[in-house]
Amino acid sequence: MQVALNGARGAGDGGAVPLSPGDLAESALAAVAAGAGEVLVHPRTPCGRESLSPRVVGPLLAQLRGAGVLVPLVVPAGVAAEPDPAGRLERVRSWTVLPDRAVVPFADPGARELGRALLERGVGVDAVVPLGGGAGPEPLARFLAWSPPGYGRVRLVVELAEADPALVAGMRWLPPVPLLLYGREGAAWPVLRLAARCGAGARIGVGSRIGVGEVLTLPDGRPARSNAELVAAALESWDGVRTTAGSR
Repeated sequence: MQVALNGARGAGDGGAVPLSPGDLAESALAAVAAGAGEVLVHPRTPCGRESLSPRVVGPLLAQLRGAGVLVPLVVPAGVAAEPDPAGRLERVRSWTVLPDRAVVPFADPGARELGRALLERGVGVDAVVPLGGGAGPEPLARFLAWSPPGYGRVRLVVELAEADPALVAGMRWLPPVPLLLYGREGAAWPVLRLAARCGAGARIGVGSRIGVGEVLTLPDGRPARSNAELVAAALESWDGVRTTAGSR
């Protein structure tokens, strides 16, 4: 289970959203204690802008590691942080502190080149492809046309607009890479349960993502108080689905 600590959220989204590096480290530690196996964090400048600058990414990763967050750390490397494809390449090549993985949206121009540059630096790639909800076929086509130097450090991350099993069934012929399924807002909990059903008995690992970066409410509609509370609820839901699927 991956926890999305902050995403595109800001102070106006409520007290559950960690903002400062210290708050992010505290939230990450609590989420890991609740069962999260990975941490996705969006590095931001003091004024709140997403950034790929080594002067922003490095200190945040160092703070998380220094606080005792020992699970894999993931950062986004998309248009929101750097609109220019050449600028994104320059930024990731200048990182002095490396994350374990980086999120590369294949809807962005230059995604294949960016993914290769990350792999060359030893950073795993989470290749994001949106499906459903009007998403076109181009991001998936770009991923399929990509020829990375081996798929060992590549994971396919599929953002589903809805929990439609038919969308997942159509991915059985994709390269044999681990799969992470997630949704945003109203789709977050249904997609998480779908991921749990897909993972039962699967040959290749299937995971999911939860956190205030994706959804601010618990499965029953109550506002979440923290990332840790969301992770605990997600794992309870995940285990319930997997137990039911395994007993059939």
